[in-house]
Amino acid sequence: MQASVGDRIRVHGRTVGAGEQQGEIVEVRGEQGHPPYLVRFSDGHEGLVFPGPDCEVEGHLD
Repeated sequence: MQASVGDRIRVHGRTVGAGEQQGEIVEVRGEQGHPPYLVRFSDGHEGLVFPGPDCEVEGHLD
């Protein structure tokens, strides 16, 4: 998985009833766009994300 600053990330719920989280990648800490990513989620909190199979990265629009 590769991403750039400004891309959107969606983390799908892992269990029944768990909601999806969405956020913006504010920093790419891996080499050449690889994880981990510092993400600012829609509820305002920030966290370091190592995306798994339950994640999708969507490119940002310029």
